[in-house]
Parts: sequence; structure tokens; C-alpha cells
Amino acid sequence: MIFTQHYLGCLSHGSYFIGDETTGRAVVVDPRRDVQVYLDEAGAENMKIERVIETHLHADFLSGHLELAARCGAVISFGDAAELEFDAELLQHGQRLSLGEVTLEILATPGHTPEPICVVVYERPDDAVPYGVLTGDTLFVGDVGRPDLLASAGSGLSADTLARRLYHSLHDIVLTLPDATRVFPAHGAGSACGKQLSEERSSTIGEQRRTNHALLAPDEDSFVRLVVEGQPVKPHYFEFDARRNREQRPLLDESLEPPLLDVDEVLELGGACVLLDTREPADFAAGHLRGAINVGLQGRFAEWAGDVVDAARDIVLVGDPAAALEAKVRLARIGLDRVVGQLRGLDELLAAAPDLVEMSSRLTAAQLSALPADELQIVDVRSPGEAVGGALPGALCIPLPSLTDGMKELDPARPVVTYCASGYRSQIAASVLRAAGFADVSDLLGGYEAWRAAGAMASRNGS
Repeated sequence: MIFTQHYLGCLSHGSYFIGDETTGRAVVVDPRRDVQVYLDEAGAENMKIERVIETHLHADFLSGHLELAARCGAVISFGDAAELEFDAELLQHGQRLSLGEVTLEILATPGHTPEPICVVVYERPDDAVPYGVLTGDTLFVGDVGRPDLLASAGSGLSADTLARRLYHSLHDIVLTLPDATRVFPAHGAGSACGKQLSEERSSTIGEQRRTNHALLAPDEDSFVRLVVEGQPVKPHYFEFDARRNREQRPLLDESLEPPLLDVDEVLELGGACVLLDTREPADFAAGHLRGAINVGLQGRFAEWAGDVVDAARDIVLVGDPAAALEAKVRLARIGLDRVVGQLRGLDELLAAAPDLVEMSSRLTAAQLSALPADELQIVDVRSPGEAVGGALPGALCIPLPSLTDGMKELDPARPVVTYCASGYRSQIAASVLRAAGFADVSDLLGGYEAWRAAGAMASRNGS
């Protein structure tokens, strides 16, 4: 058996290639949208991908089932509760799929959303203990899937109802597998699909039975309270992706570079497009095109871009042309497909057209402390869970995923200071507010950690 986990750290996403060496037949489970990696593996192993299985309708990324179907003729499969707008073979609870010796068993496990399945993998069809189980977003390492996402908004089912289904899917189905069965989830730490996901990318049923905080809940009602309350803010793009994953949509060409555009061509697009500057915050702050939004490629680029960029608007990339294709593909992974080009000659433009350029205001903790607090609007763009450990006095909590809707709580005429944990998301937020017409916006260098450290230093110095 060939079994490969393909892990995409920028989205905390795990997908899987499973092949039978005796027949050369393979499947891919929960693929990312840029599918060449699976085709390369199939070619290297002399295998044919004959099926792509989705454990559920994902909300946090745009899946590659349509791309794989188009490029290698793979059959698309979902659980039988999925409502889709394209041809697919729906799979039943208990159904077995043979690749030869390797056998897959389908388990219906609703709860995270109405339609999830888990895929049990047997190296040989009569093995008493499976090799592993692909649990999608039903069971993570250290947590379980949240039942409150917008992916299920159209189902008419409440988070409480889905949480109860999830409890029974876990305890009546998944946890009946032998303790030695390996657990391979669709996400790890950093994903917004749960609140206590581990950095570990696999586990076993036995280990999760002993250590997973949600599985240790003493009864169903306790479990429901645990998984419904205290979840992270839902990212802005989740509802869009959940809808797109059930639709027939355009395919991604992951090799096609965005065309180069001169500044005059970009200016002609005007407010119809988003100028998305992918440089690091310090470079952006030193000089950028007026009205640009800064989301650096080094962070959780696609996720944060999805929080602040409207999927219905065209995007012009600004930054290193050598990174433009990477930026385009990463945006496409969450369905931001409207990249119409990349700006040509940024460095020359910054030097030659000062009327089009502005700098960002970034404050140290000491500089912020010296400003009159009653004149400032201080905005904490961290998640509520992060803010439990402390916040700046008088700060208004507007998590980054809520900023585009939440900025109406702010006065555009008064000074605004944004901050996060370390200073990355705060620059994103500050650039969004400036692009929206806020006149005086700064962000806090080093974020809350720098503020706390400065306070500790002042206390030690007796200030």
C-alpha cells in the first residue's frame, strides 16, 4: 500500500493519497485545489487516480475534486447526505470500495456538518485492525469538529442538534474502531474548524480516547456545551467556500502566471479592484501604493486575505513578480479566483510617483503610551480567546474576520490604533481601514506582547 499525507501548513490542511501496489489503482481524499502534487505522485508510483473522496463539504478551503476529475477522469464521491450541483457517486454507510488488496470502508458521521463521512483504510480486506481512519473534520488530534459553521446554515439544523449528532457519530461509530487504528484528520493546529487542535498530524483511536478533551466529556449534554461554546470567530470566507464546494465552478490553472500590468492599466481599474500587496509589513510600511491592502505571503496569507478581500472583486497583486504565481495559487485555494494581474515595476514606481505613494504609521509601545488615550480608538483584532490573557485598556475587540463588517463601529474621523499578538494581523487591519477612508490609522509594533513586555520593564524600573 502507498499511503501519503500531504500537509499544507499555511491552511493547516491534510489530504491523502492511497494506492494499491498490486493493481496500480489509487484514490485521493480531501484534495487541495492545486492538484499537480497528486498527479506527480501517481506518475512516480505508476498509479492511476480513479476516485476522489471528500469527507464533507469543506468551508475552509476550495477542494480539488473538480480539478482531479477533469485532469485524470477520477470519479467524485461524497457521503450520501451531500447536496451537489455536479455529477458524483454518493457513498453509503458501511459501503466498501476495493482498490485490489487495499480496501476502504465508508462510515457516515454527521455532526460537524450534516453530510460527513470517515474513511477506514485496510491494507488487506480481512484485516482485524484497520491501518487507519481518515476522519475529516469529525475527529481531530486533540479536538472534534465544530458544529456551528456557516457550512450548515442552509440545513435548518442548529449547532445544538448537530453537536448531538456528532456525539453519537463519535461514540457509536468512530470510537468502536480498535484502539490501534491510526487517526488521520483533515486539519491540525491553526485551523478555525476547532479550538484545541494539536500540532501532531496523526494519532490513534486509543490515544484520542484517553486524551482528547471533547471525548472526555462525561455525557452528551456536557459534550454539546463543550463543542458549541468558545469556538473561534468564523473566518469571513467560510460561507463562500462551503457554497462553492457544492457548485460546478471554473477550474484552476495552477501554472498560468498573472499578466503584468502597467500602473496606468491598474489605475483604469480604479475602485473596482483590490490592490493586494504581498510584501512583509515593514516593507509595506516604508512605502506602498495608496489604497493598497497588505497581507504578507509569509503568514497565513490565503486565510487572512479571505478575511478582508471580497471574493466578488478583481485583485491586482503588488510585490515581487517572482512570487505572483504562488500568491495566485494560494488565493485560489480559498476561492479568490479574480486575480486579473500583477503590477509591473513596483520599485521604480515607488521612486518616481510620490503622488501615488504613502507610508504607514507604526507605533512602538512607548509611543502609544505617550498618546492621549481618550482621543484614540484602540482596536484589538485578535480572537476573543487570545484576548482572555489580557488586552490594552479601553480596546474594542473586532477580530480580523469581523473587521470589514465591524468597522462601522468606528469613527473614520478619529485616530485608530490596531494591534494583534505580534504585529502581523494589525498591519493587515490598519491597511484595510486606510483603504476604506479612515484618515489616521496606526498599528502597534510587536503587538500585545510588546505592550506587555514594555509594561513589565517599566515596573522593574519603578516607572
